[in-house]
Amino acid sequence: MVNEINDNLITKKDGIYVDCTVGEGGHSKAIYKYTEGKSKIIAVDIDYEVLEIAERRLEDLAEKIEFFKAPYQDIDLVLKGLGIDKVDGFLMDLGVSTFQLKGEGRGFTFMNDEPLDMRMDTESALNAAKVVNEYDEKELARIIFEYGEEFKFSRRIAKSIVDRRPINTTFELIEAIKKALPYNEIRRRKKHLATKTFQALRIEVNKEFDNIRTALDKFTEFLNPGGRVAILTFHSLEDKIVKHYYKNQGNYKLVTKKPLYPSEEEVEENPRSRSVKLRVAEYLG
Repeated sequence: MVNEINDNLITKKDGIYVDCTVGEGGHSKAIYKYTEGKSKIIAVDIDYEVLEIAERRLEDLAEKIEFFKAPYQDIDLVLKGLGIDKVDGFLMDLGVSTFQLKGEGRGFTFMNDEPLDMRMDTESALNAAKVVNEYDEKELARIIFEYGEEFKFSRRIAKSIVDRRPINTTFELIEAIKKALPYNEIRRRKKHLATKTFQALRIEVNKEFDNIRTALDKFTEFLNPGGRVAILTFHSLEDKIVKHYYKNQGNYKLVTKKPLYPSEEEVEENPRSRSVKLRVAEYLG
């Protein structure tokens, strides 16, 4: 949704824009091109491996793009460290990157047998193996129910996991989930049977919902009046947080009254974009 982001995020071409989840650099490069190289871009990511990829891909734009390894909820520390008081826009893409899904040993995918990790920040102490093997059954069920939206079978999955501990790999976890689900339920599901549980564990490991709320609060401190925030969400819980936050903020107005969705052509090219929603809000000052 490059065009939709640029059209709604960029208010002036010589502004300062913060890409809080730079990933492999696609959005930062698009902002640079859209602003004809006149803008300054602060590119941040918690994942050092993807940040290195972005730096290599955009090394010819080094004069206009500065890269920092940091979680987006600590964006205030990055900007203060640079001596930047105000910016004109923040962008957050809350999806898991293709690199992370395909990266060996990261444990984000259920397509390969890998150690249970799921950390976006590989220096973090909490990983999926600790959640799976150390959380009690009740807490596991809550996480799978709330974060995975596994409403009917969260307790059964949690019990199956606890009964099969220790679980150290993605395939071992998938087998525990499979044993908890009725055969007809497995056949009925359009997505992989482990999708919801993997989502729940990833959110818990990376404290994603808490971090989103923290970041949204900090953006206000640094936005110029008329500056904007653009956020791409990939599931309903993230979108709900963003929607309610800006709906209840008197110093913002919604640029997008309803979320924007990718075009049919984009979904054909990138099936993972099917669930993406873009919301944009403008700071009134």
